[in-house]
Amino acid sequence: MSRYTITVAGTVTRQIRSDPDAVIGYDPPLRTYFLQAFPHEETDEPGLWLGTHDRAFETLEDLRCAAISHGYDFMPLSPKLAAKLVDDKAAASGRPERDGILGQLLKQLNQPR
Repeated sequence: MSRYTITVAGTVTRQIRSDPDAVIGYDPPLRTYFLQAFPHEETDEPGLWLGTHDRAFETLEDLRCAAISHGYDFMPLSPKLAAKLVDDKAAASGRPERDGILGQLLKQLNQPR
């Protein structure tokens, strides 16, 4: 399982908050990207936890759309981090890294300008 620290922002109990210690990653057994943010004050569970069942979010865009639908968003991912996440998924599935249209887009983003 991969885990990377990012910032998630959203409206929680009518207050705009951000969590600079949120976690995004890929869970190979569940074959999904996941997002965890806003630790609950009384339990160890995150207040926001997306990607808890099989193939819940097969793309980063699916995960971001789900976060937005819950009133949250993660800061734009750097091309390097997005590429790592795609590579994590590819490695877990046994496919060549960065294949397909998304992989081509990530390669273009990482080229010097």
